[in-house]
Amino acid sequence: MKKVICSLLCLLLIFTGFTACNSDKNNDDTKNPVADTVSGLHHVEMVIKDYGTVKLELNADEAPITVENFLSLAESGFYDGVPFHRLDKDFVLQGGDPDGDGYGGSDNPIKGEFESNGVQNNIKHKRGVISMARTQDYNSASSQFFICLDDTTAGILDGNYAAFGYITEGMEVIDEICNTTPESDKLPKAEQPIIETIKVID
Repeated sequence: MKKVICSLLCLLLIFTGFTACNSDKNNDDTKNPVADTVSGLHHVEMVIKDYGTVKLELNADEAPITVENFLSLAESGFYDGVPFHRLDKDFVLQGGDPDGDGYGGSDNPIKGEFESNGVQNNIKHKRGVISMARTQDYNSASSQFFICLDDTTAGILDGNYAAFGYITEGMEVIDEICNTTPESDKLPKAEQPIIETIKVID
């Protein structure tokens, strides 16, 4: 029942976004600062304090703008010390906001690389996939991202959010976070798991 309610709420949010942002979903090329500078597969290691290391493979052939943005932020140290602030144990673990309240991000929003924004992206939202969070504005993603925790509920995000990679090792680390962290859209600071660093391997 919880999954059904979650799915309905998420669909409502998505469709509300369609209604509010029909005029905003233009393909604004000013939000494509480095679209032609990265391609292929890239690998990063996310070290989460007191939990362990999660390895990810990022696909710049499907989402070049998103991957370039994520790699650039990681290399700059932006994510060092940044928390996961939201946990829905049947849906997503979300982080990347330096303010830790779900309203912050980096200075530069990027174009949303997903079908409803006119971009072909074949990465499906399922358990272990990493994707970008955004507001109702299709081109508002910046630094916040989420890790999908469930195949069924995450699948409703396909075509509306920019998935850009997946966990290759360490999903058990994410599961441990889910098992030891209270469920909340806005975790108290004391309960927030902390990203020590995201290392770019290649």
